[in-house]
Amino acid sequence: MVMDVHGRDLRYFAAVAEELHFTRAAERLYVSQPALSKQIRMLEKQVGAALFERDRRDVRLSAVGAALLPHAQRILAEWEEAQEAVAGVVADQATALVVGMSTSPGRGGVLPAIRSRFTAARPDARLRLRQVSWHDPTAGLAEGTCDVAFVWLPLPDPDRYRWVVVAEEPRLVALPDRHPLADRESVDFADLLDEPFLALPDSAGPLRDYWLATEARGGRPARIGAEVASTEETYEALVAGLGVVLLAVGNSPLITLGGVVTRAVRGISPSRFALAWRADDRRPLVREYAHACELAAGTAD
Repeated sequence: MVMDVHGRDLRYFAAVAEELHFTRAAERLYVSQPALSKQIRMLEKQVGAALFERDRRDVRLSAVGAALLPHAQRILAEWEEAQEAVAGVVADQATALVVGMSTSPGRGGVLPAIRSRFTAARPDARLRLRQVSWHDPTAGLAEGTCDVAFVWLPLPDPDRYRWVVVAEEPRLVALPDRHPLADRESVDFADLLDEPFLALPDSAGPLRDYWLATEARGGRPARIGAEVASTEETYEALVAGLGVVLLAVGNSPLITLGGVVTRAVRGISPSRFALAWRADDRRPLVREYAHACELAAGTAD
């Protein structure tokens, strides 16, 4: 026999079984006594047996009711624990924000400025920073491991995301200090067309093409000297002479550690560093962090 018993049915039954008095049980449940009696009769119909023995003076558990009571109490206790667990997760999600990044968003004090504005608006919130590999151009947004993320534009599947630009920076070229172009103060991108370039992994999608400046090549494919997925790999490949690489001005100090120089490049657009989030994520905490970014970047209405 299959029974579709609701939690309310078990709660009503347990209250009567513990009180052994319909009126007191109804008061405890904040329902009328006739409504409670009706619900118990419906449960007995589903069970196929009487749960209580009644006379004008007393209410007693039947053998079937006595067998059911400990199971009902356990189910109700477990459901209460489940509700508490869910409530805890919901509360945690409401006050905790995971911020993904594959590039440091420090950039002249931008991150502290964002944090101060956000914590002023939401002192109860907790921020968790998560470093993500360059293999993921969304810095954890696509796989859902981050709530918001500092990313470089363009993003793959841009309709899935919303963003606010935090910084717009010229793109430089980094090259070994012994490279023939290292003696110049700046270079034309046309002078780099035949150079081997360090490239992001294929998984970076349109961002790989962007840092190869595909849009400025006039249809000529880039020569790939090596693939890199971190700042350390980029520096080592540059020192080894495997190629040159474009990077944002704000990232230049991470690369120019000795044996590497950066030069301004004419003929390519500046880079855009942004705070992004999933378009379908409408949680207030996400919107408030985005607004803090707008305030810090000076783009808020």
